[in-house]
Amino acid sequence: MESFLFQASIYLAAAVIAVPIAARLGLGSVLGYLAAGIIIGPVLGLVGAETEDLQHFAEFGVVMMLFLIGLELEPRALWDMRHRLIGLGGLQITLSTLAIMGIAMAYHQPWGVALAIGLTLSLSSTAIVLQTLSEKGLMQTSGGRSVFSVLLTQDIAVIPILAFLPLLVATVPMQMSDDGSILRAGEEAHGKAHHSLSLVEGLPGWGVTLVTIAAIAAVVLAGVFLTRPLFRYIHSARLREMYTALALLIVVGISFLMTLVGLSPALGAFLAGVVLASSEFRHELETDLEPFKGLLLGLFFITVGAGINFVLLFENWPAIIAMALLVIIVKGLILYILGRAFKLKRKDQWLFALALAQAGEFGFVLVSFSVVQGVIPVDVAETLLLVISMTMLITPLLFILYDTLSKRAKDTQEPQPEDEIDIEGPIIIAGIGRFGQIVNRLVQANGFNTVVLDHDMETIAVMRRFGFKGFLGDPTRPDILRAAGLDSARVLVVALDDKEAAIKLVQYARKLRPDLHIVARARDRTHVYRLYQAGADDIVRELFDSSLRAGRYVLENMGLSEYEAAEAERIFYHHDRHSVQELAQLWDPAVPASQNPAYLERAKELQKELETAFLSRDSEQKRA
Repeated sequence: MESFLFQASIYLAAAVIAVPIAARLGLGSVLGYLAAGIIIGPVLGLVGAETEDLQHFAEFGVVMMLFLIGLELEPRALWDMRHRLIGLGGLQITLSTLAIMGIAMAYHQPWGVALAIGLTLSLSSTAIVLQTLSEKGLMQTSGGRSVFSVLLTQDIAVIPILAFLPLLVATVPMQMSDDGSILRAGEEAHGKAHHSLSLVEGLPGWGVTLVTIAAIAAVVLAGVFLTRPLFRYIHSARLREMYTALALLIVVGISFLMTLVGLSPALGAFLAGVVLASSEFRHELETDLEPFKGLLLGLFFITVGAGINFVLLFENWPAIIAMALLVIIVKGLILYILGRAFKLKRKDQWLFALALAQAGEFGFVLVSFSVVQGVIPVDVAETLLLVISMTMLITPLLFILYDTLSKRAKDTQEPQPEDEIDIEGPIIIAGIGRFGQIVNRLVQANGFNTVVLDHDMETIAVMRRFGFKGFLGDPTRPDILRAAGLDSARVLVVALDDKEAAIKLVQYARKLRPDLHIVARARDRTHVYRLYQAGADDIVRELFDSSLRAGRYVLENMGLSEYEAAEAERIFYHHDRHSVQELAQLWDPAVPASQNPAYLERAKELQKELETAFLSRDSEQKRA
């Protein structure tokens, strides 16, 4: 017990110290966890033989992560991703496998061993990549979605790879044991694993297939028909911890079932998550499992760092580092070519290539399985495990490289040729995002012509497909504005996402046309003040009106009549507009609002005036 508590304290202390330091340095939490594992393992020797056993436990973090990802994906969304899954994912695995296989054969490995190595190294690290994409807010980008599609394809591909690897046994050369008997590589390990639980051991191929299909069907049917009764049963106990226990039981039970039939536990958990994505219990499961996922993933990364065999690394460090870099370069080059072939943007191409260039945690599983099956010799497997670990260790640095390249790509990307503007109108709308689209549709529906400008080609293309005309061009450029008819326009709508660009446009338009009516979109109060000083006439905070309407609904549901709630909304609206105009006179861009005494004093007075206005309304209603 004392030993367990000591080891737990070591792992937790390493994480608590290393991860915040890495995060502050901008290196990401994954590199912090890996560094913590290296320090407490190979460097200080505080942890040792138990690391490998602990890693198997920590792999549940990967399983839970894929379960939670599955909860976010309904089957229809998965179907919509089919082109990326089959195209990008399938080509990546195939091309990477063939390229690495060719390199391994060039180093005199038999073709069967080389193919097993290629399949193993073609897979990337789901845990590291998804964790880093989430931290950097890149999951919803086109590159992030493409990365996720490939990772999902790789996780699915683990099933056929595990089924295929035993067929390569005959290609491995025979070896002589100490007693002179013939021994295949991994036969000894196979003997040790002989007594492990399995539902498919000893079955013919068709039997394995039937059992596997039955297990997958059982997961799907249980998710559809048993989840609701189970949650109702747990709800009757009225114990919060029982929900957590049930969530853990679902993940652990499915993982165990997948293990019994020789499949990936992570894939089974993902499948269960997709099945439950439409369930009313989805958010409950997410809330219960999120803390466990974070801790177990962190523990997994620590064990990867602690498990690096630095003795073997130091003995052969030039060769191992070269092999790790070669894997990254070969996979990265293939991924970059695929990104260009599938017409990803420049930044997305770099993200796609660098994020998936490493080998992954499933590589550990495949290497161990290959040794047990006698596919890969033990000495090759040890080197392979070290190469996988090194590529995973380098991955956070690749994301730092992406940050640098993406900034340069933004500046050096070739600009799209701007459209020739052949019409003028009384209304110019600069920016056609969510805000500008509503304005444009409302104005055009009432019979007025608009000239729409936006600098994003994809946005303009989508707009044209819906039958609305727009022009590609930078709305802040004087020549573009003049071509759109700024000299004769009556109204300019500034709906740009970029706050600084919006202010620049308002300033220029006001200087050129003092009589022009300018309607501007603002992000927040500070932006309102700056647009006010720049010369905008009507300034609309993008969330203000929707927030007012939400507040009115709250008041109605708290007992106020529709008239009373609408009146409260009207009073607040007019008072807030008056307040913003007054506070704009006191706002100083050089002084934060919280440190501006005159601003603070007037803000407090205005808040009291608002409260007085509502009290007066209540008194009038009582008299009436």
